[in-house]
Amino acid sequence: MTNIDDHTDSALIEEERELEAVEEATGLSPRLIFETIRRHGEEELRRPIRTLFWSGIAAGILISFSVLGEAFLRAHLPDADWRYVVENLGYSLGFLLVILGRMQLFTENTITTVVPVILDPCRSTWAQMGTLWAVVLAANIIGAFLMATFLIYTPVLTPDLKNVVGELSRHATGMPPLDGFVRGIPAGILIAAIVWMLPTAQNNEVWVIVLFTWLIALGDFTHIIAGSVEMAILMVQGQLPLGDAVFRFFLPVLAGNVVGGTAVFTMMTYAQIRPEIEDD
Repeated sequence: MTNIDDHTDSALIEEERELEAVEEATGLSPRLIFETIRRHGEEELRRPIRTLFWSGIAAGILISFSVLGEAFLRAHLPDADWRYVVENLGYSLGFLLVILGRMQLFTENTITTVVPVILDPCRSTWAQMGTLWAVVLAANIIGAFLMATFLIYTPVLTPDLKNVVGELSRHATGMPPLDGFVRGIPAGILIAAIVWMLPTAQNNEVWVIVLFTWLIALGDFTHIIAGSVEMAILMVQGQLPLGDAVFRFFLPVLAGNVVGGTAVFTMMTYAQIRPEIEDD
């Protein structure tokens, strides 16, 4: 009898190991990824405003290293045809700091906090999401201006690097409003894709973040927070009027990121798992 029991236990253990191997190989299903993001979104909506605010300021400061990373590479690489491809890898630096540091970046919240609202679109969840968006966006912008002021009015950058940062900033903020809006949509989609893929990335989070943010820079797409650092760099020097900053750059790019991250990506991902949720 004991031998039979031992054999049964061994068979069960082996079966469990096989199931674990299959789960590891197949990864999380879209429904489980959606559920992971939903829970994370609900946690974010419950966080104290003070915590969101300071985390958002930190994110606004650290995202400036995307601009600096790109500027450093442009300043030190030879003027060759391949320089543009390589220098844009520097754009990933700020996103690595912010995302891996779990800081509040506005564009991440265009998918994370929207998921709970989609599932429970009542007045309170809309209010919570609106409050979080406003607090995080404002904090990100404050952080961007703090860092821009530091970069311009201290000797931390050499004159050559300041010139390169200025070139990047004028290019990022100088496009027509419609271009900024349209180019903001792919950027919003790619940031939302990072959020969607991180639960299954396991030990490859760095590569996911680097690849997708490099594509944002390589495609010359517009990102509202990284771009706000460039906007702030020009504004603190008096090179970009407030009206142009707000209406030609900030609002169009903000709208594009929200459309890309929320209306396009979130709705598409929700559509593929909606039948499974409704069947429960």
